[in-house]
Amino acid sequence: MQINKVMVIGAGQMGSGIAQVCAQAGYDVLLNDLKEELVEKGLAGITKNLTRSVTKGRMTDEEKQNVLGRLTATTNIQDAQNVDIVIEAAVENMDIKTKIFTQLDEITPEHTILATNTSSLPITEIAAATKRPEKVIGMHFMNPVPVMKLVEIIRGLATADEVYKAIEDMTKTLNKVPVEVEDFPGFVANRILMPMINEAVYTLYEGVSSKEEIDEVMKLGMNHPMGPLTLADFIGLDTCLYIMETLHEGFGDDKYRPCPLLRKYVKAGWLGKKTGRGFYTYEA
Repeated sequence: MQINKVMVIGAGQMGSGIAQVCAQAGYDVLLNDLKEELVEKGLAGITKNLTRSVTKGRMTDEEKQNVLGRLTATTNIQDAQNVDIVIEAAVENMDIKTKIFTQLDEITPEHTILATNTSSLPITEIAAATKRPEKVIGMHFMNPVPVMKLVEIIRGLATADEVYKAIEDMTKTLNKVPVEVEDFPGFVANRILMPMINEAVYTLYEGVSSKEEIDEVMKLGMNHPMGPLTLADFIGLDTCLYIMETLHEGFGDDKYRPCPLLRKYVKAGWLGKKTGRGFYTYEA
């Protein structure tokens, strides 16, 4: 299965990062979102990242221009009719994702692989929204995409071996390390990470220690580059809560029950760095 042209749906932090690494690897990339300003913001972020790489001597200005030349902005999902793979990086919501995949199934050529960057939702359920479940696969990048090496590749119940192999090979061309994961809630990364974050929130909720000290324990004691409460703020507390709810519902085990304090912060609109306040306060 030859992959030359890519569409990335969702021009946020994850989608723009995926588009950047695909363009750097030589793929022609369509970056799609609902509104032109969202796509332009994504492209501006990519340009900023590439300019930083030029400044640091990691690439030449000519290489930067070549990468940008392989990126095309679009707000029309119908443009997917000419691509070999679509990587969906929209909001982490099953209804939204299945609606997108149903549309893509109608628009894209028969050979097109439909991949999702979901961090926790079942690939098999997403695939069931299409008539080509054998060509649907999970391709979970880590944040920030241009820096982090891991990509979890998740087979759905019907994913074909040749599709898995094509995605594994593509991942390597992106200078990433593919890891095969089965279709369980949260996969590997978030099944381990989110309960740790949730437990850190419980530790704060129960008054065991302050947020700064909880983060310091994990940084100095476990050699984590960032404390779990700071990390939660960077991920987004709404995203953390959604993944914990997915784990709780998917396994039916109360060890995945989201901490009431996490729910309270999300209801208050304290979602972390993106809103200026979470466990910590951030300058605009």
